[in-house]
Amino acid sequence: MKFYSRHWVKPEHLNPANTLFGGQLLAWIDEEAAIFAACQMKSQRHVTKLISEINFLTPARQGDVLEFGFELISLGASSITLACLVRNKVTGIPVVAIDKLVFVHVDGQGKPVPHGMKANAA
Repeated sequence: MKFYSRHWVKPEHLNPANTLFGGQLLAWIDEEAAIFAACQMKSQRHVTKLISEINFLTPARQGDVLEFGFELISLGASSITLACLVRNKVTGIPVVAIDKLVFVHVDGQGKPVPHGMKANAA
């Protein structure tokens, strides 16, 4: 798995328990995964189809720098499936793991269309 981007946990990202709000982390994951999928498919037009079980492993706290790692798992005719691991940049401790994120390449009407990737393109 390669780690492509980072986010810094700031006060406005915290929940009442003073840890990173899960919804904020999921928004970052969806955005970063969509960018990764776009780079793989060479597409600006794709949508999130599925995010599998989200395993929150350890809390992130104010001041932590989180790294977002993605790996291409499989390709469909119009879809791309990724895995994600978010970890603390300093300690290397995993914060969240997601086994499957699926993005689908779509046309102007939102209908799935082939992305044209080959199995060994990633």
